[in-house]
Amino acid sequence: MEATRIIAIRHGETDWNADTRIQGHTDIPLNAHGRWQAQCLTQALADEPLQAVYASDLGRAVETAAAFAQAAGLPVQREPGLRERRFGCFEGLRFDEIEQRWPEDSLRWRRRDPDFGPEGGETLRAFYDRCVTAAAQLAARHPGQSIALVSHGGVLDCLYRAATRLDLQAPRTWQVGNAAVNRLLHTPQGFMLVGWSDDMHLARPALDEPA
Repeated sequence: MEATRIIAIRHGETDWNADTRIQGHTDIPLNAHGRWQAQCLTQALADEPLQAVYASDLGRAVETAAAFAQAAGLPVQREPGLRERRFGCFEGLRFDEIEQRWPEDSLRWRRRDPDFGPEGGETLRAFYDRCVTAAAQLAARHPGQSIALVSHGGVLDCLYRAATRLDLQAPRTWQVGNAAVNRLLHTPQGFMLVGWSDDMHLARPALDEPA
């Protein structure tokens, strides 16, 4: 079977990104810089032969996808499986606030314990299985074609690990910037990494997703 070419993109910047607040499933819109980043993607992807554009159903991902999808004459197809990890009681808080309120939970989270989930949230293992499975199912619909997946920092981290066969607990040494372009291939054997963190279309480096 022919490989599916995937352009995987993290949504543009939000005010909570800039303030290092955990968003999770909280539906925070793009800020002015994030909307500008989305417009930059339109130019960066103008020559890509896309057959489909999929996005997390959270507004920041849909809005990021909408600009370049419209330019390509394609609808944005919303996929809940591409949502960010659900962080429950952590959502809306900065990292230092989480550490102060729940020091033991914060330590398990920072150590990437696969079986830890904040109260009301997902475990890392469940999140990985959910988003990687959703991305693989979408890619399987388009063998030999090119598609875009617009999602979130945590999802992009999981896709990188799936493509490079890295353990969930391995420290992250790669960037997951807002509106950067990342390239993967997908076949029935899984994901393969082609290129990562291309942000040449942005005037300044995009904010990374904290590891």
